[in-house]
Amino acid sequence: MFHGKIVKNQGGFLAVKPLLFFSIILLCSVFAHGQKPLPGANQTELYLPLLKDKRIAIVANQTSTLGSLHLVDTLRNLGCKVIRIFAPEHGFRGDGDAGEHLKNSVDRKTGIPVVSLYGNYKKPSSDQLADLDLVLFDIQDVGVRFYTYLSTLHYVMEACSENDKPLLLLDRPNPNGHRIDGPVLEPEYASFVGLHPVPILYGMTIGEYAAMINGEQWLEGGRQCRLTVIPNKFYTHSTPYSLPIPPSPNLTSDRAIALYPSLCLFEGTSVSVGRGTLLPFECYGHPCFPKTDFSYLPKPQRGSKEPMYLNVECHGFNLKEKPISEAFDLTFLITARRLLADTLVFIDHPKFFNNLAGNASLAEQLLNDWDDQAIRATWQPGLETFKAIRAKYLIYP
Repeated sequence: MFHGKIVKNQGGFLAVKPLLFFSIILLCSVFAHGQKPLPGANQTELYLPLLKDKRIAIVANQTSTLGSLHLVDTLRNLGCKVIRIFAPEHGFRGDGDAGEHLKNSVDRKTGIPVVSLYGNYKKPSSDQLADLDLVLFDIQDVGVRFYTYLSTLHYVMEACSENDKPLLLLDRPNPNGHRIDGPVLEPEYASFVGLHPVPILYGMTIGEYAAMINGEQWLEGGRQCRLTVIPNKFYTHSTPYSLPIPPSPNLTSDRAIALYPSLCLFEGTSVSVGRGTLLPFECYGHPCFPKTDFSYLPKPQRGSKEPMYLNVECHGFNLKEKPISEAFDLTFLITARRLLADTLVFIDHPKFFNNLAGNASLAEQLLNDWDDQAIRATWQPGLETFKAIRAKYLIYP
């Protein structure tokens, strides 16, 4: 085990610079070409010794798998003492609606208590950590600032630091890991859909991001937790990665995951993103949009029990075949704003829209009909500052 920040030296091998409270277990051939990326969970030889004879809790959901088995089942089969599960938004089995508050429960398959971190409490309590030796975090992220698994990570790290519990994070590839774009969050707009001063697309794995939380001292009081990251194998930021399991109920395809960063801001407007259809985050529409050859009728679906415009016909745009921009795509918001001339209709939930955007400027710019180039110019200073911070915590090229 090495302690420190990871850098790549001139020979292409990993080297380490000192950094308090961050360690990584290095593995050979991390950057091998032509190999399918393997998540940290697959590197059992690196982390099973750290779990031996330990009482552990796992922060996990339906994406926390090793092969065809859930990681909880695998670890129990190997004799590990899993005594508690912490579940993020959408729950341990991943079937809760977006924003649905979930209650504590017991996993029916294993009988292990499940503590919800998306309900009345977002952070493990001291009592819930007192009988543990270690907390293990393994959740698939999508590399987008307002995806709430990042906030769950933040509060788990904070609880671990406050209670002197080590956190072992099994890294996973970021399907949007090659994209860095969008406005950087301003501190006054921090919320559970964005806690840190990063752009909407930040181009880091969740393991790299955790190291950044620690290194930039973003936890309350500048705390740092004892963090160990098990890295991905055969992964770089430019490596394509298709998620084997949907990370949440309405991100059911690679296309939806790629479009999600650009479409999610519609959640603060009166525009539908296709929840309640077979194309969530692959289309957008509104009952007042001009009629086209594409329309849809939202119905209750798994993960969307009461979708916007339930049983009301929406007209709009099917993005199923549209080329996906590598940048944050403003054209969807600009188009919708121009089609809905009544500004009071477009921004339906101003506070939520601003929290998603990370500022109040974007709403004003859209309502004042700024074009793409003018809006993007306001992001550039923040993006350059963030890129310099990001570079300090990269594990992968």
